[in-house]
Order: sequence, then structure tokens, then C-alpha cells
Amino acid sequence: MDWKLEVVVVPVTDIDRAKEFYLGKLGFHLDADTQPTPDMRVVHMTPPGSACSVVIGPALISADAPGGAAARLQLVVRDIRAARAELTGRGVEVSEIQQLDPRDGGKFIFFADLDGNQWAVQEIRERVGAPLD
Repeated sequence: MDWKLEVVVVPVTDIDRAKEFYLGKLGFHLDADTQPTPDMRVVHMTPPGSACSVVIGPALISADAPGGAAARLQLVVRDIRAARAELTGRGVEVSEIQQLDPRDGGKFIFFADLDGNQWAVQEIRERVGAPLD
């Protein structure tokens, strides 16, 4: 049996503000913006080239929620310098590149969305270990 992570629900305080950040600043693609019930709105977005998408809307948090309630997510890219340049060019506050390990897969950058959800971006040029198929 295959177990594929395809959707991550990210808690936000303001759906429209979060949607603008993910589409405008991060360059995600809008898959759907629906309202299945009068009290629930769901916005489904996918990072370019990703098989896993992000959903905002069903998990709303108050603006004064503690940071522990935030999601922690990770994206993978082939060129960390280009990824950092693209994000900073869009106005995202991104950490400097951190090399945690000299081998492939050891370079990271970090940023947070407007609700404090923490994102890591990892550079992986060549997959190693267990096969991905």
C-alpha cells in the first residue's frame, strides 16, 4: 500500500490575507476556493511542481493563538540560492542559507507566513535512500 502525503491543512487567522500571501508572495497555484457550508471556506493551493498541496480555511485560529499552534512545513528545491532569491524578490523575509550538513540535502532556508506557520526549504539535488516510486 502506498501512503502519499497530498494535502496539508495550514491554520490561519484570515483566509483572504493568507491566500494573498501564498499566491502572491510564494507563487502557489490556486486549485480551488470554495464554501461548502455557510460557515466554512476552503482554499486549496499547490506549490509549483509539488504533488502535495496546502489547504487553508477549515482550521482557523485566533490572532492571539500561541505560536505552538502553528504548522511546520518543508518544501524541497534543487537550487537553494535561486529559491531564496525568488522569495526575497517577492518580499518574503527569508533566513540566510544555512548549511546543516555538507552532503546533498544539508542546505536550508527558513521563513514564516503571516500567521507564524514555519516553513523550511531544503535543497536536494539528488535523491538517495529508499526509492520514491
